[in-house]
Amino acid sequence: MAEATERNARKVRQGVVVSIAGNKSIVVEITERKRHPKYGKMVKSSKKLHVHDEENTAGLGDTVKVMECRPMSATKRWRLTDIVERAK
Repeated sequence: MAEATERNARKVRQGVVVSIAGNKSIVVEITERKRHPKYGKMVKSSKKLHVHDEENTAGLGDTVKVMECRPMSATKRWRLTDIVERAK
């Protein structure tokens, strides 16, 4: 048998909670700044992730860390790891 191979590290992202409408579900917006490949200008791009929040702890506007996980539902592929900063 071949040696046991190690699993790849799961992706971790940080973003802001933009929706808490569902039960045990939140929507987190990840904003990323990238340099444009041709023109060199810094461009903002954002993406919304559907996140599993087991204890319903996150609030609207909180900055949170999320980690990639197995599919929880049709859209949820991320889970809440911790709340970095509460909304003021």
